[in-house]
Amino acid sequence: MAPATPSDDETIAGLQLIRSKGIGPVTYHDLIGRFGTAQNALAALPELAKRAGRKTPFKSFPRESVERELVLVEKIGGSLVRFGSDEYPANLRQTSDAPPFLTVLGDVSHLKKPSIGIVGARNASINGKKIAGMIATDLAKAGYTVWSGLARGIDTAAHAGALSHSTVAVMAGGVDVIYPRENTNLHENISEHGAIVSEMPPRTEPQARHFPRRNRIISGASQGVLVVEGTPKSGSLITARFALDQGRDVFAIPGSPLDPRAQGPNNLIRDGAVLVRSADDVLDELEGAAKNLFTATPPPQRDSQPIEIVDEKEIDGMRSQILAEIGRTPVTVDELRRQCQVSAPVLAAVLLELELAGKIERLPGGRICGIG
Repeated sequence: MAPATPSDDETIAGLQLIRSKGIGPVTYHDLIGRFGTAQNALAALPELAKRAGRKTPFKSFPRESVERELVLVEKIGGSLVRFGSDEYPANLRQTSDAPPFLTVLGDVSHLKKPSIGIVGARNASINGKKIAGMIATDLAKAGYTVWSGLARGIDTAAHAGALSHSTVAVMAGGVDVIYPRENTNLHENISEHGAIVSEMPPRTEPQARHFPRRNRIISGASQGVLVVEGTPKSGSLITARFALDQGRDVFAIPGSPLDPRAQGPNNLIRDGAVLVRSADDVLDELEGAAKNLFTATPPPQRDSQPIEIVDEKEIDGMRSQILAEIGRTPVTVDELRRQCQVSAPVLAAVLLELELAGKIERLPGGRICGIG
């Protein structure tokens, strides 16, 4: 069941780090790789931010606030799963922006099982919800945990279908903040028979910017993602793009060209996603059938490995050039490295400092944009 919530100094320092303004998961892992521990990284933050031109002193998240968060996690009956622990989802651990901490309500053993993400339209059709539930049931019976986002429509049907076996709901807000409210009973049932997870602290109300972050957890924790209905610009298609970036299989249920909700899945199939008629199509692919052309190259495993230490003069010499290439339009780190013709270690060090200085923002999918 749920492990005891850790409250050691390194865990507290880690939470201070990831809760500090301007520090996202990528920067968190880079800091740990550079300084070895969260406590060392916290001590280094003010000087790093100052070097990149931050005008006001950098203030890390207060220890007292973290201690209150840990008390609240225990109060709601939850547990804290830290990156690198035995309970942490193995697939999610391999992603570049893996959450350093997950708050969990329910049985953490569900996080370690083979997994499949099922996502789709909120305004789903009756048939869409029916097939999502049927496939979720069959996949769960076959030993897969179904991950989804507890949204109305397809997500709700997928969780309900897998509930008697294994399902995990990923929340955009805190694990104790039920959204939508109509899923109150489902939320309670999943916390009793499955698991509810979030990278956000308890009592956090979901905001628009939280949902893409939630979606990349669903795809990252899964071996593949099945899309059941959704428009081309919907959150479901964003999840599919995250899945591609993370090297996961993408599956889609075809639909009528006359139904706008079928445009997203139909486009995915046109571009090479696996066409799914039943759970057997998913199982065949996941259990060793020929790899489809829609699967991207898996990214290198992210384990907070030490990063190469570079000369401070190199960092100083490249900081202005790199910042000048970053505009309001998001770009990937690889695009930036090619444009600036800079080594990966130097670029990583500069981006780390610029984020701490509040001059750039990390976006889901490994993209970066300027601020201001």
